Amino acid sequence: MISITRRVFLRLMGAAVVVGRWPGRAWAFVLANFPVRTVEIEDFGFEPATGMVTYADGTAALYVLTVDGLVETPRQISYASLRALPQESQTSDFHCVEGWDVDDLHWRGLRLAVLADLVKPKPEARYVIFHSLGRTRSRPDGLDHYVECLPLGDLLDPRLEYLLGLDLAGNPLPLEHGAPMRLVCPYDLAYKGAKFITRLEFAADPVDGWWTRANGIYDRIAPVEPERLRRPDPRRSRS
Repeated sequence: MISITRRVFLRLMGAAVVVGRWPGRAWAFVLANFPVRTVEIEDFGFEPATGMVTYADGTAALYVLTVDGLVETPRQISYASLRALPQESQTSDFHCVEGWDVDDLHWRGLRLAVLADLVKPKPEARYVIFHSLGRTRSRPDGLDHYVECLPLGDLLDPRLEYLLGLDLAGNPLPLEHGAPMRLVCPYDLAYKGAKFITRLEFAADPVDGWWTRANGIYDRIAPVEPERLRRPDPRRSRS
């Protein structure tokens, strides 16, 4: 049996951007044999062709992204409608909290600014809280699903390259990597990059995310250590 570590696997995923996407058989082999660890109970799936979320009990529901909170015009947006919005591509690095990195992953999706233009955040909105599909195995402070929170100003700053990712390496984002949508955050540790996003809540005040509540040693703010970055964090130039 071929033995490939998760680090090597993810580096192979990064290399796949050279040809744009994995060949079908190789892509299926990768997804079948090297799932990415999550904190969610794995009792749901997603079908990008139909936009349906499927559950282990046999039920299904149309995926909808809710964008609400401190906004003038709350919206519920289907998967097809998300894909019809202006999309951008980027190649960026991934930085795990465990200390390993993956270079040059190719993502495609939309900027938060596109959704902000639709919902018109109120002046007091300073943060966005990301809510994820599914239930988590543990419930820190009673929280039963993954949550993350980032400053709205950072999310709208094009230099920081935040992206609401829908595709990875030329394919629709697989469930293991956060389908239907995940936050790509090249200058933050990956626990800030919420997967399975189902709601964006604009808020006046920050909240601690699920990872911080479950692991008290990890801060609400999680920039990647400078020595791990191939390009300097643009936020460091603000001071």
